[in-house]
Amino acid sequence: MHPVDIENTLKTLTLIVDTREQDTERARRRISRTELPYMRRALSFGDYSCFVTLPDGAEFDFSNSVAVERKMDLDEIVSCFTRHRARFEREFIRAKDANAKLYLLIENASWEKVISGKYRSKMSPNALMASMTAWMARYNTQIVMCDETVSS
Repeated sequence: MHPVDIENTLKTLTLIVDTREQDTERARRRISRTELPYMRRALSFGDYSCFVTLPDGAEFDFSNSVAVERKMDLDEIVSCFTRHRARFEREFIRAKDANAKLYLLIENASWEKVISGKYRSKMSPNALMASMTAWMARYNTQIVMCDETVSS
């Protein structure tokens, strides 16, 4: 594709938000900060993906090949690795079976907080670290942690 075609295609980037992702004021602020058009639609895995319109007018939908699974903090990911592990794992298995890349985004988190146990759970920092690194290896996922920035 020619650089001009790539630039024009990127201008059509549309965010897909899974219908199971809660429609909260916080989520709407986060989505609006992307300055991307978006649509809500059921995804097979993950909370967010995207599609573009190619120069020939065809849509290229990334949702079956790449997605982002978002967790609001370490407390939520601990819950996914403990009480809700089977459901959480099924989502990653669906992505792996589709040969898709699933990124795990954990807001308000850092590896330092994991190691120091700065979350509300009896799960030890070593157990959480082991689960997270096992997920990266087992499901070829990347874990990205960030601080949430909320504008007023």
